[in-house]
Amino acid sequence: MSKEIFDFNKSSDLSGWMIVDDVVMGGRSSGVFRLDKDGHGVFEGEVSLENNGGFSSVRYDFANMQVNENVKINIRLRGDGKDYQFRIKSTASDYVSFVTSFTTTGKWEEIEIELKDMYPSFRGRILDQPNFSSDSFESITFLIGNKKQENFQLLIDNIYLR
Repeated sequence: MSKEIFDFNKSSDLSGWMIVDDVVMGGRSSGVFRLDKDGHGVFEGEVSLENNGGFSSVRYDFANMQVNENVKINIRLRGDGKDYQFRIKSTASDYVSFVTSFTTTGKWEEIEIELKDMYPSFRGRILDQPNFSSDSFESITFLIGNKKQENFQLLIDNIYLR
């Protein structure tokens, strides 16, 4: 049985989604998050390397979701051929994120992520700690930061725990 994390449609409420760009540390990247005419979540913008910047992200915090036997996250999305990171946090206030990377193809596809394979990271540095093993989480993030200046666009249809 699957649990919905977010299923986008034309009337989706995006107020819980928040852009976090490198401007928090002086950078100049700019991302936006919106719905397109078909009701998909669209994370798009420009990554800038100015002022030691280099990333843009969109974060969604929600009520604590138990993992139990559900050990995979499935995301239906369409990217632009670029690499992205998907991150989760056990609690929204944690400084540690658990991270995995994926490459998009430019076509609609289903990305499957095993939670146990997500490694701990803080500010881009891999931590010497175990991979994700919590029994719950309450924050997800999509991030682009490929160490180059580039425009990006990621369309998201749905995100489920399976």
